[in-house]
Amino acid sequence: MILGLDFVISKAKKYGIPLILTLRNNYHDFGGRQPQYMNWAKAAGVPINNDDDFYTNAVVKGYYKYRFKGVLIGISTITRVSYRDKPTIIEWELMNEPRCQVDYSRKTVNMTPYVKSIDNKHLLSIGMEGLYGHSIPDRKQNIPGYQVSTDFISNHLVREIDFATIHAYPGICLWFFLNLGKDPGYSTSVRDSFLNIVYTSIYNFARNGRTFGGGLVWQILAECLESYYDGYEIVLSQNPPTSNVIAQQSNKMTTVG
Repeated sequence: MILGLDFVISKAKKYGIPLILTLRNNYHDFGGRQPQYMNWAKAAGVPINNDDDFYTNAVVKGYYKYRFKGVLIGISTITRVSYRDKPTIIEWELMNEPRCQVDYSRKTVNMTPYVKSIDNKHLLSIGMEGLYGHSIPDRKQNIPGYQVSTDFISNHLVREIDFATIHAYPGICLWFFLNLGKDPGYSTSVRDSFLNIVYTSIYNFARNGRTFGGGLVWQILAECLESYYDGYEIVLSQNPPTSNVIAQQSNKMTTVG
């Protein structure tokens, strides 16, 4: 795995592509969630109730810190440079969409001083979707983070967190993507139109110095990676119009100072 990551980072450096590295996925996809940490804890005799103990159990969090530190101070097998000294990596993300029913994900946020004590050169973010909680009572009914114990605003009021991210899951877009190729009314032009709308908004915000600084799309895959298909995949070589939309946005964003 590390050898593969070394290769990706070296290629990204070659082509001038800045990277955001997410250290864990809250879901089981792509090797995520926390079963391995739970198994280690159980083998050590630690009582574990469920996967949410990842966020609250001191022993399990110690395992996560150890693994996180191993990545931060790890030396590339290709460049012989430590990950924490690599300018190609612009940011670490603690986890993709952390959720904990009993802890408001505070334990994840509380890892930030530890990470910064090892690497204060890179930006750091949490990786939350943008769900509101009790800190914004008039909005939490619209985007209810309290149902999964996250609070986007209060969780980001932490000194070590450098910026926030949001994950957009518009209902109609989600429906189209989940029914990719199954509904006769579906076409990739619908997806491209949606991307254009979102990208235009992001560009306008960034150009005017407001909230957004950029936007990414989930997920772009190379050919022959069918095992990673999840209904959201975009293979650029197979979707020239979509590739053009993304390329145009990238070119526009380079003009934003």
